[in-house]
Amino acid sequence: MTPRRYKINTMKRSTFLQTVACFVCAVSFAWAQPVHAADPVVVLITTMGEIDIQLDPKDAPVSTANFLAYVDKKFYDGTIFHRIIPGFMVQGGGFTPDMKEKETMPPIKNEATNGLKNLRGTISMARINDPNSATSQFFLNLVDNGMLDPNPGMGNAGYAVFGKILKGLDVIDRMAQVPTTTKGSFENVPVTDVLLVTARRK
Repeated sequence: MTPRRYKINTMKRSTFLQTVACFVCAVSFAWAQPVHAADPVVVLITTMGEIDIQLDPKDAPVSTANFLAYVDKKFYDGTIFHRIIPGFMVQGGGFTPDMKEKETMPPIKNEATNGLKNLRGTISMARINDPNSATSQFFLNLVDNGMLDPNPGMGNAGYAVFGKILKGLDVIDRMAQVPTTTKGSFENVPVTDVLLVTARRK
């Protein structure tokens, strides 16, 4: 709202006071409103506890919209965290308990250069060698993983961060303690399934 200047000497006192009152009310109302809607939060209910994740649509609009699309389709329900590496990360979002990969939507562009860092407790898009190959899979950083941030000088396109854990760091820490094994061509697979039971907007 842009304040307007008024010529007091040409305005009746009663009109002036009414104008001031309206202006004060309008400004007070504006100050009481949030600048923008709160960033979306997604609640992951797992067999090891609840993880609340706040997404970042401002800095990672494509990754956030992609993740929410899968959430809204209930795509993640009943999937597993299929790759767990202590001191590194916990990965999920693509496989059923029998290690069948789910059919996904088309891949999205890599937003790793958005300025967000792969710090402990952040969520990032998993991908293959092609930087623009991320679909449904994501990972949760157990520690600060600077080597996953983009480094053009080293030919590293980076992995796109698109949110952070608000609640549940203790849950991913417990996941990191689950024994893992190799199943076929898959390494670091939990011996006992760690299920993502549901994923819903809060």
